[in-house]
Amino acid sequence: MTDLVPVRRALISLSDKSGLAELATGLARHGVELVSTGGTAAKLREGGASVRDISDLTGFPEMMDGRVKTLHPKVHGGLLGVRDNPEHAAAMAEHDIAPIDLVVVNLYPFLNTVMSDADRDTIIENIDIGGPSMVRSAAKNHAHVAIVTDPDDYRELLSQLDTNQGATTLEFRRRLAAKAFALTAAYDSLISQWFAYADLGLRFPPRWTISSKLALELRYGENPHQRAALYIPEGPVGTGLATARRIQGKELSYNNLNDASAALELVSEFRNDAPTVVIVKHANPCGVATREPLLDAWKEALSCDSVSAFGGIVATNRPLDAATAEAITEIFTEVVVAPDADDDAKAIFAKKKNLRLLLTGELPDPARRGQTMTVIAGGILVQDRDNGMITRDQLKCVTKRQPTEQEIADCLFAWTVAKHVKSNAIVYAKDGVTAGIGAGQMNRRDSARIAAIRAEEAAEANGWAQPRTVGSAVASDAFFPFADGLLAAAAAGATAVIQPGGSIRDDEVIAAADEAGLAMLFTGMRHFRH
Repeated sequence: MTDLVPVRRALISLSDKSGLAELATGLARHGVELVSTGGTAAKLREGGASVRDISDLTGFPEMMDGRVKTLHPKVHGGLLGVRDNPEHAAAMAEHDIAPIDLVVVNLYPFLNTVMSDADRDTIIENIDIGGPSMVRSAAKNHAHVAIVTDPDDYRELLSQLDTNQGATTLEFRRRLAAKAFALTAAYDSLISQWFAYADLGLRFPPRWTISSKLALELRYGENPHQRAALYIPEGPVGTGLATARRIQGKELSYNNLNDASAALELVSEFRNDAPTVVIVKHANPCGVATREPLLDAWKEALSCDSVSAFGGIVATNRPLDAATAEAITEIFTEVVVAPDADDDAKAIFAKKKNLRLLLTGELPDPARRGQTMTVIAGGILVQDRDNGMITRDQLKCVTKRQPTEQEIADCLFAWTVAKHVKSNAIVYAKDGVTAGIGAGQMNRRDSARIAAIRAEEAAEANGWAQPRTVGSAVASDAFFPFADGLLAAAAAGATAVIQPGGSIRDDEVIAAADEAGLAMLFTGMRHFRH
């Protein structure tokens, strides 16, 4: 396979014409013949370049509103012909097919057209056919043809020509070919997604194709012996962690991003509420509080479990101020996520050079639609996002005692937090503050007990007369299959319970709640989180 291939003829057809003038100048420096299409040819001529029209090469005019211009044997023969194959060379000579050594192409802006809310006909018209065909032909024959699909590669292309007396290296062409095939795969993926979801309304199409771009190579994965990277899906991207601005701090790790995402998803549930602070450790909240001002919300969230908060992730639903920043930096914190931060707060965080400060702008909408993906052995599980929410009007009281207004508020607060706690999840809450959180246990009774232990430890650490579970509401992410978990919550001092209901032993659990004098609300909705 030939290493150096001289570039004598280039075919240029661009939607994005940025950098075109510099490219043309560099190619002219090496005497490269330029062949181009409509708008690109006109732009090259404006810059003073000598250009041969594609119609002159093919002998056919551009037709059908430009749909047919490069789909021709003289184009694809010039791209696909294997130069050192005698039969290919003979066919090219017989049919007067000139070799093309370089293709510079980028594609119709399909995604931008979709995002501009264009009508269906306009979207269809922006599905590029000739461009991907040329890209694939050139990439397949990269042994002899260089295919450039990204303006960011123009500089390296010209450097190759300058270094190698007007030729490109095989290693460079291989890299360009890999990039080109990734581009056409992503382009087709976006088109198929649009057809499936927007045009046909299919939630789970027969083939689920996704495309994403590398955003960041991470220091390591979940453990130091694992490698990891962050990719961002191509397509319309809303606000979220992947688009947040890192203001300061060392590079993010896999666990940082995973935990910070969990914190952001939870705090976003309160984006329209009073100032709220969430503290997360290993993707589980260990303290959540809603209070005025934000500093008090931080203090209350920390008091829930100050031991677990060490080395945790903090997220807020309000811009950070100096007082809150000062308090957060009093303990070791890995990442702070917020919509924004004032200059004084940024200056305070700057003193902690390893602390990562991420600013998201607008918080994600917790009710947004979407899908989540989990890789399993031999397959991929896809499901709708858990954007289910419960309002007060949807609650059903199933006990003799009705809850008070405060108990209802505490139940809804605890229920919102429980949605973001790993199952089996139990959350005690009182006055807009988590009192104890039990996560990820194999049975619900142990989660209730562990959460109560956390509350007792918090009371001891803070010098309270009793744990905050006394007089609290308790939320369970799924139904109580037996009365034991509920009785453990009652023993911790809870006076109100919120749970989905739906167990075959609901009557037994309701009877136990009545005997303990509890008020219990059913939601009819479960929030497992594995």
